[in-house]
Amino acid sequence: MLCAPESRALRVAWEAVAKSALICYSSDLEVSFSRNYNIMRPLSFRPDALRTLLLRNKIATLDELKQTLGTPVDVTVFRKLKPLDYLTSYSHRGRYYTLREIARFDDRGLWSHRSLRGCFADELLPQLHVEVQDALHQLHMQGRVSRQIVSGRYLYTATNPSVQKRQLLARRTVEFLPTVPDVSALEVAPEEVKAAVLLFYSLLDEQQRRLYAGLESLKLGRGGDRQLADFLDLDPHTVARGRQQLLAQDVEVDRARRAGAGRKRVEKKRPK
Repeated sequence: MLCAPESRALRVAWEAVAKSALICYSSDLEVSFSRNYNIMRPLSFRPDALRTLLLRNKIATLDELKQTLGTPVDVTVFRKLKPLDYLTSYSHRGRYYTLREIARFDDRGLWSHRSLRGCFADELLPQLHVEVQDALHQLHMQGRVSRQIVSGRYLYTATNPSVQKRQLLARRTVEFLPTVPDVSALEVAPEEVKAAVLLFYSLLDEQQRRLYAGLESLKLGRGGDRQLADFLDLDPHTVARGRQQLLAQDVEVDRARRAGAGRKRVEKKRPK
C-alpha cells in the first residue's frame, strides 16, 4: 500500500506513481475495479469554488465557505483552503477568512475590509471629497450597484443577492443599535445589548443622560444626533447640547441643571 507523503512536490510524484501503478493491474482486476468505482468513490470537492467566492466577496465566514463547497464538515473546508494560502481575521474571534493574494497590508502589517453594511451617499463624501450622488445614480442605472431605502435614505449595496442581504442586515442592526459600531463582534444578541443600554440610561439623571447621548453622537459622527435622538427618544437639540457641553467642557459637577434652569415655580394663590 502506498502512503501519501506530506510534501506537495512529493505528493505530485506519489500520485503519478500511484496512477501508473494502476496500469500494471491485470485486465480482470481492471474490470472489477471499474465496476465498483462509482460505489466506493468519495465525494470530490474543488478548492476553486472557495477561491472564486473569496475573490468576489473578499472575505467569507466558515458557514459561507461550507455552503459554497457543499459540505457540512469543517475539516473538509480547511483541507481545501490549505493549498489556497488563506488567512483568518485576528478580530471578530477569527470569524472571517480571506486569501493572502487579496489582502493589501499597510506599513504596520495590517489589512482591513469594510463593506459589510453598504454606504449612504453622505458617508462617502468625507472619504472621497467629491459629490457622489450623480455617480451613484449612474452606477445604479447601469446595474453595477444596488440601492434600498433604509431609514428614509438610499443605502447603496452590492448587486450580488447574498452580499446585499448581509449588508442590509448589518445596516439595519446598526440603525437598531447605533451605540455599537460593529455588531458582528457582539457575543450576545443585539436586542439584549439594547435592553442593557436603555436600562443603564434610565438610571442617569437629566444632565448625565444629555452628556451620554452627546458622547455617543460624537463617536458616530455626522448624523449621530438624529440617530441617538431616535434611539433614546430625545429631541435632537438635546443631544446636540450634550455634545457641545462635552466639547466645551461646560459641565455642572454638583447639580443636574444650571441655576435657574427648568420650569419656573408656580406661585400658589391663597384664597382671600
